Amino acid sequence: MTTRHAALLRGINVGGHRKVPMAELRALVEELGHTDVVSHLQSGNVAFSSAGEDEQELADGLERAIEQAFGFHVDTLVRSGSYLKAVVDNCPFPAAELEARQLHVTYLAEQAGSERLASVDPAAFLPEEFRPGDRVLYLYAPDGLGRSRLAEALGRPSLFKGVVATTRNWNTVVKLVEMTRD
Repeated sequence: MTTRHAALLRGINVGGHRKVPMAELRALVEELGHTDVVSHLQSGNVAFSSAGEDEQELADGLERAIEQAFGFHVDTLVRSGSYLKAVVDNCPFPAAELEARQLHVTYLAEQAGSERLASVDPAAFLPEEFRPGDRVLYLYAPDGLGRSRLAEALGRPSLFKGVVATTRNWNTVVKLVEMTRD
């Protein structure tokens, strides 16, 4: 039996740096024994079917293979299709009423404890808002991520030091669910 997963690669193909062509990434994922491999744009998202269930083990395998093939380390999160669907289903913001550029999800390698978020005063960033979920942060930024002071505060290296985090806009969040449907 296989499970659909998505791998979310952090910080590739941005500004011409750390280039990982999607065709080569798909081939690499297939070489690892995964099947039904599809990628989304040049975004660092790839879905696949695997007999493996352990998300961290799958991510570690991909990280090693990417480093060997491309010569640099890429932080990678792997999440099951059912998890990704739950992220969409549990969104605390009215996603259907918002523009995709206004809603983002930051996927985290571990749960965001309240102690990590204590230094961020939500009232200081209104009307922008964030809400923690299951290994995610939901971010509502009415003027988009590029102009978001809250996104900047949540992206401080000290806030999630040692925790892999990667952000996707709502269109990509929904596309990941489509790509990982059984």
